[in-house]
Amino acid sequence: MKKQRTTSRSVRLVSAGIVAGTLAFSNVELTLPGQNAPFAISGSAGDAVAAENIQGRPSQALFDLNESFVRIAESATPSVVTIYTETTVDRPTITPFDFFGNPFSDLFRLPKPGAGKSNGRQEVHHGLGSGVITSADGYILTNNHVISRADTIWVRLSDNRKLPAEVVGTDPRSDIAVIKVKAGGLKPIAFGDSDRLRVAEWVIAIGSPLRENLAHTVTQGIVSAKGRANVGLADYEDFIQTDAAINLGNSGGALVNINGELIGINTAIASHAGGFEGIGFAIPSNMARKVFTALVKSGKVARGYLGVSLQNIDENIARGLKMNAPEGVLVSGVIEGSPAEKAGLKSGDVILEFNGRKVSEAVELRKSIADLSPGSIAEVRINRDGAPLALKAHLEELSVQTASVTTGQVPEVSNKVLGFAAAPLDAQTAERFNKKPRSSRVIVTAVKESSRAYQAGIRPGDIILSVDKKPITSYAMFNDLVKDKKSGELLFVLIERGWSRIYFAFNL
Repeated sequence: MKKQRTTSRSVRLVSAGIVAGTLAFSNVELTLPGQNAPFAISGSAGDAVAAENIQGRPSQALFDLNESFVRIAESATPSVVTIYTETTVDRPTITPFDFFGNPFSDLFRLPKPGAGKSNGRQEVHHGLGSGVITSADGYILTNNHVISRADTIWVRLSDNRKLPAEVVGTDPRSDIAVIKVKAGGLKPIAFGDSDRLRVAEWVIAIGSPLRENLAHTVTQGIVSAKGRANVGLADYEDFIQTDAAINLGNSGGALVNINGELIGINTAIASHAGGFEGIGFAIPSNMARKVFTALVKSGKVARGYLGVSLQNIDENIARGLKMNAPEGVLVSGVIEGSPAEKAGLKSGDVILEFNGRKVSEAVELRKSIADLSPGSIAEVRINRDGAPLALKAHLEELSVQTASVTTGQVPEVSNKVLGFAAAPLDAQTAERFNKKPRSSRVIVTAVKESSRAYQAGIRPGDIILSVDKKPITSYAMFNDLVKDKKSGELLFVLIERGWSRIYFAFNL
């Protein structure tokens, strides 16, 4: 099937080439609307007069536009640097015994940087990225993923000076880092206001894509979208999307507006093959500047912490909550002892306003919470089972929390109506899913990929906490609640996945 699709695509490309060739190398007559005589398209050099008509007389508007792009590039390029990193790793000694009892691919796996010493030889991994000079005394903005785990960092300036750099601070949650060099004659870039940026504005990306000899590459495009989130690159995402060509190595480079101001830090691309496909992402300059200031002042970023799991409300979830229409952001979980619990927030509450501003996106609300300083008082207006409530929460400082979920192998789905199978979280099942046994809880053991449950997002390893807003306290209770469910009916469940709690609503 894959081969057939590839062949089909090739045929389409070849067909386009044939049409193009036909137009280019033959005379084609077309009759335009409102014309009696045919309109001739000729490939003969003697008939081509367009170039002669405009030669030496370019449109003044086009000339001014061209000159503007040149001046923008000339102004911003000296502020962009190439970053080189070196990371030393230990490579295990390979013996004949390694060929037996282990997968063959193990021979090519390297230990994580920073792992303990081995008896093998050491290797140096080289990395390439970009950065932006933000102050005359040598501070440089870049992506955290460019310099994380690096043992040595070097920076090459636009005048080809190569200087050692030291890390000032990193913020993995936003994928921002600050490094510093000691040098004179630096040209810091001017910050622009990314909040005022509009979709379809022209932008220029500057960086060092792919390899060293392509440093200070300039590409041009437009702002394709703003506020892109759920990309999976950082905890706090509010990306500018652009079609300006961004490739590997551009990370940490500058995205500038037509005033030559920094309005974004180029961070990632969306690509099937790893190359440029017209979808690039940049961290907005306002977010980058705030993180930069915090890292330079204190070496860390202090964010507000409420202690809730949040999710968007679609039509199905709105039906499950008996709402007339999707509105606000759903609280799917409240962490014990958190400011949210102390303020009285509960799972199932719908947050309508946060500090006087209406909210409709979980990502936006999460960012609004994090933007507040620890100790701030947040006013939260909610809808609880149809009744409006106003609460006040005293925010604390966000600390790093991590969690992982291992699903393992699962059996075939046994419940055809639900589209997934569930079981009590007994010792045997808990071991299979790498969880602590708790027979009163119910775990999803398998999901049929063609089911609506799978399409909604249910996955093996999910813990079912409630069905149709009724808390699950045993496997028997779960069965009682779902045994009479029929195809086409709405199922509204609360799932625990790692540290998160998520509501799912879908028609069976």
